[in-house]
Amino acid sequence: MARRSASVRRLAGGGAVAALVGFLLAAMANPVASAASRSTPGPAVSGLGQVSSGQAGKTPAAKAPGKKDPLARLSEPWPDAEQLASSRVAAENRPLFGSDEPLAFTLTADFAAINRERDETSTRRFPAVMQTQDDGGSTVSIPVQLSARGHARRNVLVCSVVPLRLEFSKKDVKGTVLDGQRELKLVTNCQNDRYYEQYVLSEYLAYRLYALLTPKSFRTRLVTATYVDSARNKTPVPRYGMLVEHDDDLARRLEGRIAGLPKRPFMAFDQDALTWMFLVQFMIGNTDYSIMALHNIRIVSDRRGTLYPVGYDFDYSGLVNTGYAVADKRLGIYSVRERLYRGPCRTAREFEPFLATLRARGSDMLALVDAIPDATPGTRQDARKYLNEFLSLVGDPRRIQRAFDKSCVSAGGM
Repeated sequence: MARRSASVRRLAGGGAVAALVGFLLAAMANPVASAASRSTPGPAVSGLGQVSSGQAGKTPAAKAPGKKDPLARLSEPWPDAEQLASSRVAAENRPLFGSDEPLAFTLTADFAAINRERDETSTRRFPAVMQTQDDGGSTVSIPVQLSARGHARRNVLVCSVVPLRLEFSKKDVKGTVLDGQRELKLVTNCQNDRYYEQYVLSEYLAYRLYALLTPKSFRTRLVTATYVDSARNKTPVPRYGMLVEHDDDLARRLEGRIAGLPKRPFMAFDQDALTWMFLVQFMIGNTDYSIMALHNIRIVSDRRGTLYPVGYDFDYSGLVNTGYAVADKRLGIYSVRERLYRGPCRTAREFEPFLATLRARGSDMLALVDAIPDATPGTRQDARKYLNEFLSLVGDPRRIQRAFDKSCVSAGGM
């Protein structure tokens, strides 16, 4: 996301903390949050799903066609424990994420038209066919609806290849590797060259590192995708990409629901999940996110109302270090390679259990670097160096605590 809109960047940047202090102090006493999210407005809520008295009698803002109110499901009755467990098991066992081997497929569509869809508000869908092989080696053809997605990567000055959203019919994917999937994000290679594929592999590594440390993270599947443009007679070249788990399956694995709740202070979240999220972002050198603005963050609520923040979209991280990534200088950093902790302040004693886990998993993290298929020696060396710098910090209690104390948020949120 090379250029954020001014409003989102103000919320996502470090200056947002000062601007939101007044709101946060009030929120701690009476946590009433606006229901407006970046994509879908709605009524203010108190707690999870109850309309506040200040909004009584007011007509909620209209939703965009085809968009669901992100808060509507929170007011629906919850399934019983057995149903929640059944949904969790089904999500955990999706065949798509049952292997770490790259999934090979061919997508045939009018990609010239799709890559002209640069308007962020466009929801135009394009018919396509995905061809892949089943376990027996036979070719399987699956009808797909494709649409462009994303923000900065939809900017033609950033990417010539737009990220994609894939939509399937339940009956068309039954019995295939996509069984149980209805909609998936496909991270594409941005530009048509091998160099940009290395960015995809590095971002895949970031997701794998996150999943190594906590199950409260998105699962991913590396793919080799061949894009056949039905309107042109060109010989396509397979490119690496990445399929990202659907939000609802993430929530099902946590026996919860996606909660579109912006402007939530740190105190509203499960503290262990909150700490892991911030430590992972610090580890990979990512500052391009905001809980307050729900920017590159999904929030899952369980039936008790416990909230879990989960980060995604790491192309602006120092670990990935894309050519278009720029640091927000208002945060006091001048390169995305500079790490900045943006989470709540903690004592050394409070941090220690998490840091001990990080130290213990250091060799596993570095093993993931070696496991990336087709990463160049330079990509591996760069990732290993960046992670070793982090592990060196974690191994020095005084240095890591100074790094946290320098930029931590003593109250409120970000």
